[in-house]
Amino acid sequence: MNELIYRRELQEALDAADEALYYLNQVDESLQSAGNWGIWDMLGGGFFSTFVKHRKMDDAETQMQSARIALQKLSRELEDVGRIEDFNIEVGDFLRFADYFFDGVVADWMVQSRIRDAKRQIEEAKTRVTGIRNQLSRQLR
Repeated sequence: MNELIYRRELQEALDAADEALYYLNQVDESLQSAGNWGIWDMLGGGFFSTFVKHRKMDDAETQMQSARIALQKLSRELEDVGRIEDFNIEVGDFLRFADYFFDGVVADWMVQSRIRDAKRQIEEAKTRVTGIRNQLSRQLR
């Protein structure tokens, strides 16, 4: 592969990393908001706080689909420059049924725990993609 084509492939991988980070940040913000509403819910916020928390969790799930697509694209672009990366992030189901129908401290605590786990996975993905992005950027200089 000649230098010009390789640099173009590096730029495409860098752009894909930026896109993945954008969506991962969106997921992170929605999870943060869901977690904040979850704390309010645990303090007795009632049905409204449960509803808003779940809306934020739904937002995170929708955004996670976009993030997964962006991460798959990043993986393909990295293959073009000779790197193999596998991004497997499972945010999973957030115990919605239990939270609505057994609205209590235990169910709320379990949902908060799932939100924290999801946030940790997103943070790990963001750190990984940022590292890859920084390497690609250095290679382009």
